[in-house]
Amino acid sequence: MRFAVDAHAIGQHLTGNEVYVRSLLRAFAEIDRESDFIAYISGREAEQLVPERFVVRQVAANPWRRLGWDLPRRVLADNPDLLHVQYTSPLLCSAPVVATVHDVSYIEHPEYFTAARLRQLRFTVARTVKRAAKIITVSEFSRDAILRAYDIPSEKVHAIPNAANPDFRPIGRERAQKAVRDRLGFDSPFVFSVGDLQPRKNQIGLIAAFARLLNEYPNLRHHLVLTGKETWYTPKVHEAARNSGYAARIHFTGFVSDSELLELYNACDCFAFPSFYEGFGLPILEAMACGRAVACSNTAAMPEVADGAGLLFNPRDTDDIRRALKDILIDPELRGRLERLGLQRAASFTWQKSARATLGVYHEIVGAPLPLEGRNSSGRKEPAVAIAHRDQ
Repeated sequence: MRFAVDAHAIGQHLTGNEVYVRSLLRAFAEIDRESDFIAYISGREAEQLVPERFVVRQVAANPWRRLGWDLPRRVLADNPDLLHVQYTSPLLCSAPVVATVHDVSYIEHPEYFTAARLRQLRFTVARTVKRAAKIITVSEFSRDAILRAYDIPSEKVHAIPNAANPDFRPIGRERAQKAVRDRLGFDSPFVFSVGDLQPRKNQIGLIAAFARLLNEYPNLRHHLVLTGKETWYTPKVHEAARNSGYAARIHFTGFVSDSELLELYNACDCFAFPSFYEGFGLPILEAMACGRAVACSNTAAMPEVADGAGLLFNPRDTDDIRRALKDILIDPELRGRLERLGLQRAASFTWQKSARATLGVYHEIVGAPLPLEGRNSSGRKEPAVAIAHRDQ
């Protein structure tokens, strides 16, 4: 078998999309030694992040050129059995397409997008979903949302969860705290959050809740650290920090490397994820994998991912966010219990399981049996991890 993957996101700091494709490629290399893989990338430096035995082809970073010319031409020449893309397929494609659609926030929450981006997503993803042989998404929540949004057969859409990169793990707490102290210049416990600075991630709500918490408990020494790529919305988030009354205790790191992110997760007292909408919410699992107590939103896919191992709050209720932070920070017994549950929860997700399930979709399309590396000891296909207990 020969499988091609549009991996242009690698090296582009496209956050979740990049994590997804990098993690899948690495897991494919570990579990499938029979198939050939082609990775289409958009930067020379990205070659170092693709498994060595995979064929690498360069395509344009510009989406119009990549989708309109480079990918159709490359796929025609390489003749793979299928092409796997995220969200948008090429205008023309000589191979069957598998499309990963992480969520349909552009349909359910158009207020988070510019008018131009909204028009583009609605047109290109609808076209891709209609033409694709199979759709992969990352949660049952997103699967249900896709089936509501598009008139397609339910069997066409497969929910295969993400997982935390195995590099995210508990490390020496003192070492992590020292690294963060040296980098950020303060020596205090802190609450940590990850997400691009944009309206959907709700950093402004978290800042307001943090300020209320410090007003209620003035003896708390905690700071708030926000990590994520800057966007057009950054000035509004910074303004909220300046007006909070605690600007000196709120820190913005911008985009950080995986090694820096590992240290931040391990050094914090609590991880908060106040997003309004997520198709999955991978930082929840990353923080749990590092042994940190998690407080997260009770909306979209986040309760499905946390599944009892995190403290849930209403992201639109500042006092509810404050309450969750307070409960974790002032109750060491609760914090310890959440840390233990989180480690167990994160361990139930692996990229190997997700890659096996993805390969199962590939082989279903091409009509070939899954190789033994993708099966368990009984000879059956390895199932994807269940990510929630659903009422029937």
